[in-house]
Amino acid sequence: MRYRISHRTTYSYDEDVSDSLGIAYLVPRQLPWQQVVSRDLTLTPATLDRTEDLDYYGNTATYFQVTEPHQVLDILATSEIEVTGEQHSPEALAIPWESARPAARPDVADAWRTQDFSLASSLADQTTEAHAYAAESLAPGRPVGEAVIEVMHRIHTDFAYDKTATTVTTTVDDIFDKRAGVCQDFAHLTLACLRSHGLAVRYVSGYLATTPPPGKERIVGADATHAWAAVWIPGDGWLAVDPTNDQLVNDRYVTVAWGRDYADVPPVKGVIFTEAKKSTLKVEVDVAPL
Repeated sequence: MRYRISHRTTYSYDEDVSDSLGIAYLVPRQLPWQQVVSRDLTLTPATLDRTEDLDYYGNTATYFQVTEPHQVLDILATSEIEVTGEQHSPEALAIPWESARPAARPDVADAWRTQDFSLASSLADQTTEAHAYAAESLAPGRPVGEAVIEVMHRIHTDFAYDKTATTVTTTVDDIFDKRAGVCQDFAHLTLACLRSHGLAVRYVSGYLATTPPPGKERIVGADATHAWAAVWIPGDGWLAVDPTNDQLVNDRYVTVAWGRDYADVPPVKGVIFTEAKKSTLKVEVDVAPL
């Protein structure tokens, strides 16, 4: 599938901002199953003080500084992406889940690179409750693919999707307490549950192409950013699962960045210098199939 993506982030203030410094993770990744045909990122006000670099995990980070006084900062990322979807070997998914833990696989060349994703992180703490929750699906010797998919399905069933229940700083304990959240929270919960048993799981940010209800036209700009989790499968790559929608990631998903959790790869973060008392944030995302 080919998609044209538009992601606009607009910050508005009630007084001038004299200096704005930021980092944006808005450039989709080039991957074996995902080709970046074209991409662009426009800042308004325009600035020459911007650069791109690859971070530790290979994500494209755009660094910028806007020193022209402004009350509105507009960041528009556009791209055209071709996605085929990642394929997995049934044999690799059938190994016991215990054998998929990086610490147990010194025989696999890239196992050491995945260790970072088996550790706790600030938004995916390996709590006692998370460990117990995952243990119900991780019976001894159970195939890793089967076990991971069941954890995904249970999270989708047991936790309600509620945009008002959480924030970007919500913890794993908060998610269990409220039994609700959004895609970011369900990804973090998946990370916490599976990492607590030694599996390597990364947080993935990107987009999901949606389809309108039958008989309805597609609403331009009504899409949103999305998040899911991907579990390391020795010698086979990463099995990406979406607990929000209870499905394996396929060619409807566009990968932008990955890290230990949301804090590693937010769409935009930064600091400003201003005497403004009020600010607003507006985000518009459109994922259009071509």
